[in-house]
Amino acid sequence: MKVTETKLEGCFILEPKVFEDKRGYFFESFNQNGFNKLVSKTSVFVQDNESYSTKGVLRGLHYQIGEHAQAKLVRVVQGSVLDVAVDLRKNSKTFGEHISVELSNDNKKQLFVPRGFAHGFIVLSDTAIFSYKCDNYYHKESEEGILYNDPTLNIDWQLHSNEFIVSEKDMLLPNFEDAKLW
Repeated sequence: MKVTETKLEGCFILEPKVFEDKRGYFFESFNQNGFNKLVSKTSVFVQDNESYSTKGVLRGLHYQIGEHAQAKLVRVVQGSVLDVAVDLRKNSKTFGEHISVELSNDNKKQLFVPRGFAHGFIVLSDTAIFSYKCDNYYHKESEEGILYNDPTLNIDWQLHSNEFIVSEKDMLLPNFEDAKLW
């Protein structure tokens, strides 16, 4: 597996070795021992989630705070998305900065988003199946978020805003300046 560190400390892009032939392909999508050695010795995943969405669906920016914070390992099973991670760690050199990575079933890239980050994605293909592992259980009372079109973050979601499909809940999230942070 190839591991590439991003400009955000602790946030990594993982690219598995894919074996292809006329029958199709095979790859190991996760191995705890390899993950511990290459990426994070502290993250042990306890919950897997999956979502299905259509083009333009924007989910995020979400995170959990306190003892219920989550690190995530995300990937796309079908389709393609623009995946975004925002550094919310106040003592970080990259506090308030973000990265965007296209994840797809073609490139098979994964993104490791450590605790202390907000996370979101927008579907670029007609449909997408998005899968992610979490190192802590979902805890509704610890759930927080930041408005996807926050002017401070100025995220380029790669689609025109008239294509966005955003939940009512996500439309009500606070701006970065007003959000509960780490």
